[in-house]
This record gives sequence, structure tokens and C-alpha cells, in this order.
Amino acid sequence: MASRLLLAFAISVGHVHALIKNNEASALVNDGGSGKGKLVNGADMSEEALASIFARSEAQHQASMEAIMQKMTLDQAVSELDNRNLTKKVAVSQLAKAMKVHNLKNLRQPSGYSGIDGARKLLNDMIYESMSKYDEEIAKCTEYYSKQCALMEECRGEIAASNYIAANSRALILDSQSTINKCEVDIPTTKLQLKQHNEKCANELAKLNARLKIVEGDIAVMTTILEMTDCEKALLQVQRMKLLKCKDKCSKKSFISFNHDQLRNKVNQLKDTAAVNLFHSSFDDVFNGIESLESYEAFVQMGEHQLQIPNKTEFNNPPMPQTEVPGNPCNDPDMGAPSAADKRAAKCTIKKSPQCYKLQERFLHIQGGIMDERDELLEEIQSMEMFCEDTKKTMETSISNDEDMLEQAQTKLALATEKEANAGEAARQTNAKHDSMRQDLDKQMKTCSTNYINFETELCALKKIRGELYKMKGGGHSAFFQDCELSKWEPEECTKSCKGGTMKLTRAVLTHPDGGTQCLPLEAEKSCNNQPCPVDCVLQPWGGWSKCSADCGGGVMQRVRDVKLAMKYGGTPCGKTSESKSCNGQACEKDCELSDWTAWSKCSKDCDGGTRKRSKIINMPAEGSGKCVDEWDPTRLEYQECNMWHCMVLDESKPLTCNRTMDVVILLDGRAGLKKEGFDEEVKSAKHLISAFDLGYNKAEFAVILYSGPRTWSGIEKCTGQTPKTADSENTCGTKIVSHFTNDYKKLNMKLTELEFPKGGFLTSLGLMKAKAELPLGRPDAHSVVIVYSAGPPLSFKKTREGARALRKEARLVWIPVSKFAPLKNYKKWATRRWEENIVKVEEAADLGKPDVVTHVIADICPSETPKLAFDLDMEGGGDMMLQ
Repeated sequence: MASRLLLAFAISVGHVHALIKNNEASALVNDGGSGKGKLVNGADMSEEALASIFARSEAQHQASMEAIMQKMTLDQAVSELDNRNLTKKVAVSQLAKAMKVHNLKNLRQPSGYSGIDGARKLLNDMIYESMSKYDEEIAKCTEYYSKQCALMEECRGEIAASNYIAANSRALILDSQSTINKCEVDIPTTKLQLKQHNEKCANELAKLNARLKIVEGDIAVMTTILEMTDCEKALLQVQRMKLLKCKDKCSKKSFISFNHDQLRNKVNQLKDTAAVNLFHSSFDDVFNGIESLESYEAFVQMGEHQLQIPNKTEFNNPPMPQTEVPGNPCNDPDMGAPSAADKRAAKCTIKKSPQCYKLQERFLHIQGGIMDERDELLEEIQSMEMFCEDTKKTMETSISNDEDMLEQAQTKLALATEKEANAGEAARQTNAKHDSMRQDLDKQMKTCSTNYINFETELCALKKIRGELYKMKGGGHSAFFQDCELSKWEPEECTKSCKGGTMKLTRAVLTHPDGGTQCLPLEAEKSCNNQPCPVDCVLQPWGGWSKCSADCGGGVMQRVRDVKLAMKYGGTPCGKTSESKSCNGQACEKDCELSDWTAWSKCSKDCDGGTRKRSKIINMPAEGSGKCVDEWDPTRLEYQECNMWHCMVLDESKPLTCNRTMDVVILLDGRAGLKKEGFDEEVKSAKHLISAFDLGYNKAEFAVILYSGPRTWSGIEKCTGQTPKTADSENTCGTKIVSHFTNDYKKLNMKLTELEFPKGGFLTSLGLMKAKAELPLGRPDAHSVVIVYSAGPPLSFKKTREGARALRKEARLVWIPVSKFAPLKNYKKWATRRWEENIVKVEEAADLGKPDVVTHVIADICPSETPKLAFDLDMEGGGDMMLQ
């Protein structure tokens, strides 16, 4: 009968929940997918805490079983039996009812049922089956929980990665927007500046070209005048032409006029103010004993007409509407007496025309000055065009770069915006997936929790019946029940560290069964480390640096880079996605810092008044728009007089001597204005200069060059390089090498004695270039000095300035001007610095032959201790003789 008895029981869900609550067990409720669970009493729990309940540990299992067993009665077991779907439900139910009836009639009957052993075996089998299903349920639920949580963790990692990408994209968006805003301001501003620059350049170039046309017109006029007054062609009877110097009685202004109508008309065509002033200054010294002409407001008298200085604004006011009053016929201001015009004509001082070549020389000076002005205008125009073009290219390049930067920023903005939107949408969809997984997890956790309690209740009911069966034992048969007791599961190492491995579980038998339930399996296998593997962050290469935020005073440059793959699941996080560095840290207006004064140098001369110098060097250069004074400024360069006594010469008929090793080039002026007597004195001075080194050692070597030039315009045109034909340097252009470098002083003196006065022009620049060509023939260990005799201004100031500048780079340049009309201001710029020690001025040509002149030269160039020379080129000041 017992073999047929089946135990069936069921415990209502409400009753079970009450039991769990009394035992402080938990049942899960849905919290909207937040990743957390709640106890039924409302306390929040993490997923780890939920997992501990979900896994149904042995301690929780025993606590729950004890709570159920304490309150479960046989009647409750019977009442729940009909609700259970057990395999042996009918037999167990009948057994339970029979036991209930038996207990009611005679609970202490000494003899039990004969089928008690069969009933015990049946109950043990059912308990084993329930325990096996309970183990399977725990394994299934924990496996599901592990995998589901891993999937949810993967979702959370994807969401975090999407959020990071979105945040990085937002940084790129802000950077692109900042660049776009800057470009949208810079491009129109630079375009406006370019437009203004082009307009300004066009206006300036138009003014310069307009002035150039005037100057070129004046050159054409002067060319015609030079052709008219060409002494060799003799188109005019220049010997009959008179030069008039007159004075206006009313204005008190002096003016010059010619008695030749054609020439007067040509002079009248000069338009440039500088040309008119140059015309007057060139003829200022013609009238000896008469006061100088007023060059600033002077004008040329052309018969009864006056040529006023041009370039003044002329007003063209319309006449006022009025009725004309008839004129008074009696309007003679002199009332019949001689007029002012008559008096002016009578007041003219008449002087015969100078010699033809002298007049031609004046016109050549005028032409040379106008051509210098033309060349300077051409250089200024070229410089202006280069500046305008360079500035234009710079601005156009800046505009192009900004436009490219704007286009790139707009592209980056579009890509970053799209990436941000995609990352946001991916995060939203992943979050929805995560919520769905969380809902499934909560639902499954509730199911597993219910199943756990059902299995525990079923086990309790079976054990309750088995316990009652123990009480019914009779004599001769035992009802002792000892179930198998097992240890906890011991896990072995997982086969993978992430993304799903397998793990072997083992447990040992603590107590073998004795009439109770047999042991469950001692080995099992479960999945492990289902969490996703870590993903390291991968960044794109850095983008380019942005423009500096400030031109000076310290700005910031920035660059950013995009995220190629965001960090997930505990991988290596991303590094910096933006960098900044300082730029243009120089102060906007920091002046340079100078050192203290250096020590005073040695005196530049042994006598005749020399100088010592000291200077300050730049320790820290100027920054930004800061200033720094020029190296020749008095605040950086100081001179101190020294050896302020006259040079002592035993024989005053001889100059001061010099025993230094030098290469000296002597340039002799052969212009006609010097005259034969002046030329002889110049040659005599050159001989004195050579004799100063004639001490028996012959350490110095000399080269002598005679320069002059054609005296007519037709000859000048052949030598100025404006014709394709090569001109004869000596016969046509008047530049002759008397001697190359030599220390045969006797032979050199003979050549100077035999030298003829060329009566030529004044192409000084050709003489300087010839000296420059001679210098390479000198000795490498000798100091080079070029001494230039000059009897007046050169034909071209500009070419002479350029020639002097080129010559100063290779030698010390000393000038000996021999005319009171010499342009001393220009000589100061042409000579080596300091000009006070490189110019020996002679008032009259007759004084050239005096030994004292050469003494001054020797005192300048030949101190007892020759300082080391370093020649530095300055824009207008010439080379500097640096004493070291």
C-alpha cells in the first residue's frame, strides 16, 4: 500500500511570500530597467546583491527551509498536495491521508504499517528528484543571469562609448564653429584691407608715374638744350649768346635770362620744381661778386614773361555776374614817366657768355641732377611695385588660407555634427535594448525566485511527510533518515578571461546517506566570465594647429583629434583629444636691452685730433613692436677726442711719413673746371702722398687712376651705358689707369710728371668703379685705402653714391674735396665713417700742393698702431672704420 501512496502538496503563492517575508527573504519588483532591484520592503539593492539572492546560496536555502518547516503541518501539506503536478501525486496523497487517519485513531500504536520501507524509499526518491530539479533551476537561473548581465554590461559600454564620441564630436563642433567665426571675420577684413591697399598703391604709383613723366619731359628738354649748346656740333652761335643776370625792382628777386629766344623757350619748358631750382643753383656761381640767387623762390626771366615755380594749385573761379564798368583810359601808373619794365631792362647786368664748355658743364650738371631724380623715381616706383605686389600676395595668401580653413572647418562641422547625431541615436537605441534586457531579467528573476520557493516548499512537504512517517515506526523496523550532505561548490579556473568561458565545479560528500536521500552529482560545468572583453580607445591623428589668438603679448594655439574607437568595458581610456600651447609670447612693445659700455678703444690717430670709441651691444633684441636705437645712435656709440695736437713734422716742406703696409689707390680729378694750375697742384699732392711712404722700405704699393669724362652730351651718352656699343674707357670716357699697384715710387713719380691735364668732364662714378676693379690686384695682407681727389660735384650723385657704397665694402674711402662749391653734405655720406677722419677739405685748388694736406691724410690713415679694420655698410652713413 505504501508503494502506491503518493505524496502531493502545494503551497499557495501568497502563503509562500508570507513565509519569505517572515524569513527576511526577498522577492524582486521591476524598477524600470535602472539596473537595480528592490526588496519587497522597498530597500534598493544592486545587481550584485540581487545576484546573491538569485544564486540561492546554501545558507539562504537552509534558512528558507527551516522557516517553512516550522510552520508547515500535515494538514497544510495535504491541502497543498492537490495543487502540485508531481509524478507520484496520487500515491503520496493517499499515503498522507492514511497517515492522517491513522494518527487520528491511534497515534501511538506500537506496530507500524508494513509498507513503511517502501514509503520511505518513495519519499527519498521524490526528495532527490526535487533537489535535482532545484539544482538545475539554480544552474539555469545563474547561467541566464550571468549572460544577461554581460549583455547589459555590453549595452552600457556601448552607451558610454557613444556618449564619449558624442562629447568629443561636440568639442570638434565647437572648435569648427570657433574657426568658422574667426574666418568669417578675418576674410572680409583682409579683403577690405587688400582693396584699400590696392587703391593706395594705384594712387601712389599714379603720382610717381605722373611725376616721372614730368621728369622725363624735363630730361628731353635738357637733352635738346644740350644738343643746342653742344660745342662740337655748334648748332648755335654760342659765342654770341649772352647770359643776363637781372633784378626785379618790385619783387627784389634775382633771375637769369638768355638773349637767345630759342634757348629761352626751351628753358621755359622745364616743369619740375627740382629741375628749376637745379637750373638756378647751377648758374649761381657764374656772376662773381654778385649776391647768390634765391633758389627757393627764384624764377627765370624770359623776355617780359616770368616762369613761376610749378606744382602749385591753380584756382579756376567763375566770374561774378556783374555789369562791366567802362575802363578809364587814363590808367598809366607812371603818368607818362618811364615804366618799371623800362627800369628793369636798364638794370640788367650784362656779362658775356662764358666759354662754350663752361656753359655746357652747367647744363650737364642740370641734366645729371634731373637724371638722378629720374633714376631715384624709377627705383622708388620699382620698390613701391615690389612692396605692393608682396603685400598683395601676402594678403591674398592669407585670404586663400582662411578660405581653405573655412571650408575645412565647415566640412569638419558637418562631419562632427553627423557623428554626434549618429552617436546619440546609437546610444538611444542601445539604451532601449538595455531596458528590454532589464525587463526580461526582472521577469526571469521573479520566475526563478518563485521556482526556488516552490522547490523549497515541495522539499519541505516531502520531508514533513517523511518525518511523520518516522513517528509511525513500529517495533522491528527503523525509520531513521540521514540524507546525504555535500560541501559547497568549488570552482576551477575559467577557460577565458572574458566573453564567455567554461568553468568546472566540484563538491565533496560530507555525510553519506543512511536511509535518507542519496547524494546529488559531485561535478558540474557552468559558463563564466561572460562580460565583454575590454576595448582600448583608439584616436585619430592630431589635426593642424589653429591660428594664434594674439599677434603678441601671449596667445594660444589649439588642435583637436577625433575618436576612432571609444574605450569600452574597462579598456584603456582615451588620452587628450585637445591640446593647446602658447604662442607669440613676445611682448607687444618691449624695447631691446643694451649692455653696459664697452672699454674705450685705442685712439684712431697719433696726432691731428683722433677719437676713441665705446659702444653698447644688444643683449636682448626688441620684441613685437618694441624699438631699438640704431647702432650709430649716440646712446649706443660714443666718441671721445684724443691726441688733440698738431702733427710734428721736422721739415715743413715734406708731409708726415708712414711706414705701414698698405695698398693705396689714388683717384685724380681731371675735370676742366679744375684748370691747369689746379691740376698741377693735384698731381703735386699725389707726389707728396707717395713720398710719405718713401722711407726705404717701400711697404706701401700705389695705383693711380685719372678720371674725368666727356664734356659734351653726345660724349656722355656713349659712356653712361644707354647705348649697346662699348665705349673706350680712356679715350671716350676719360678714365685712365696711370699705374697699377707698384712700389716703384721713382717710376710712378715720372708717370705723374708726364700726366697731361685732360680738361674733361666729371664722371666720378666711373673712377670709383675703376678703383674697385683695381683692388683685387692688391696684396691680401695689406690694408686697402682709396683716396679720391674731387674738384666739384659729380655728374650723377646717385651713381656716385652707389659706387662709393660698393667701394667701402672693400676698402677705406677717403675724400679730398678741392672746391668751395663741393657738396660736402654728400661727401660725408660717401666717405667711410667717421667722416671727420676720412675727409680732408681744401678750400682752393691752389692749396692742394701744400704738404700739410697730405699730413692730414697720413694722420688719418696711418696711426702708429694700425687698428684692425672692419667695414660695415650703412644705408646712408657709409662704411664704418671699427677700431678693435
